[in-house]
Amino acid sequence: MKLTKDQINDIKEQQSQDNKTKRVTAPELEKILYEALPALDHGFIRVIDYMGDDSSIVQSARVSYGKGTKQVSTDSGLIKYLMRHWHSTPFEMCEIKYHVKLPIFIARQWIRHRTANVNEYSARYSILDKEFYLPDPDNLAAQSIANRQGRGDVIEGEQAKEVLELLKNDAERTYHNYETMLNQKYDGSTIDDNKKGLARELARMNLTLNTYTQWYWKTDLLNLMNFLRLRADHHAQYEIRVYADIMLDTLKRWVPITYDAFMDYRVGGTEVSAKGKIIIQKLLKGEEVNIDNSGLSKREWNELMEAFEIKDKIV
Repeated sequence: MKLTKDQINDIKEQQSQDNKTKRVTAPELEKILYEALPALDHGFIRVIDYMGDDSSIVQSARVSYGKGTKQVSTDSGLIKYLMRHWHSTPFEMCEIKYHVKLPIFIARQWIRHRTANVNEYSARYSILDKEFYLPDPDNLAAQSIANRQGRGDVIEGEQAKEVLELLKNDAERTYHNYETMLNQKYDGSTIDDNKKGLARELARMNLTLNTYTQWYWKTDLLNLMNFLRLRADHHAQYEIRVYADIMLDTLKRWVPITYDAFMDYRVGGTEVSAKGKIIIQKLLKGEEVNIDNSGLSKREWNELMEAFEIKDKIV
């Protein structure tokens, strides 16, 4: 990750502030507020602002005037109850805002979560940075045979080298053409004083999807957890998972009690259908159950067996 001098100075200025507030704060999150947390080769995530903490969730659920005399253990019990029974509204009372720098192809995947307020860097107004995402060789993989939207075996040797060269050369060539069409270099200098530059809103369409963009992404705690449940999962694409893992750490710093409940009931837990529940009950009683008499499809059956780690019955 590379930050410009202006970005570094802006971060230092933001972190040097000494504001007083009567609102609740999260001490551990305050420690990394505004800090650029590296992601991939040129990306980062910064927590810009937040509202509320664990006590805000409890306060909303009880509709009380303040923290009162309740113990932390009592708050923990209530938050776990809310999480366990899918009482979601109290979690919407907390909000957080991130500044994210990410490749365009990940941004287009990310924006599928239509539950946030987003303001992206405008390539109609400004020139995009000359930075492209190039995967680490360990993350270059062939198309999965079993999963149409996933990766298979890692590509190695000369083939990996060829792929990386193609990605790099394509990105550099299209950016060079981008500058030519704009009639302006990345450093702001003009290429030819006798030529007019193409409108930025048109010139940008030639860039590769591994070009980096930036945005401010503000969401409430409930929708952040919904995002992380999907994107921090091992099935998620590696590149977006890198960002989700960083955000998962900020969640822990911000609302530690909620984080524990989230990891227990959402990430570490599992959902079971009515048929699945009957099957597990029969297995606990020692009754013989198999895929043929289960009433489940092969995929449903295997997901159920994997969830409860009954590996000898996976087909």
